[in-house]
Amino acid sequence: MPTYRDPSTGSDSDAVGELRFLVTVGPTGPGLIGRFAECSGLSVEYEVQEYREGGNNDFVHKLRGPAKYPNLVLKRGITREDALMKWFQDCQNKTERRQVTVQLLGPGGKTSNVRTWSFDGAYPVKWTGPTLNVGSNNVGTESLEIVHQGFTKV
Repeated sequence: MPTYRDPSTGSDSDAVGELRFLVTVGPTGPGLIGRFAECSGLSVEYEVQEYREGGNNDFVHKLRGPAKYPNLVLKRGITREDALMKWFQDCQNKTERRQVTVQLLGPGGKTSNVRTWSFDGAYPVKWTGPTLNVGSNNVGTESLEIVHQGFTKV
């Protein structure tokens, strides 16, 4: 892993690998829904709106518009844990928005001095199960796609 100097503290520290993270749903949700092999969708982008000023052909004003958040996608190998599927099934008839927390763990599974993201108003919209093929040696995987109303770094 590369080493970098933290500008706020002036100390050297190692970059954290993407290897370990936990996902919880709360505060009244199923709690810990597992450890995952992959998590994507940790981004935010602002739309840019262009405004042309009458009589001025030299440039176009570019104004920041609303934020766009892609869906959070969690992937992992199939396990006996059923909290992920249970949460998806619970939202089939009544969508209850929850807070989802993704916690990046440090070396040895420690949570200190690493990042945590909190996604507000989240609920699952798509579950994808494994491809069943008798001739394959691949691990069966499942994924859950979650929409949300934005996130904050905790």
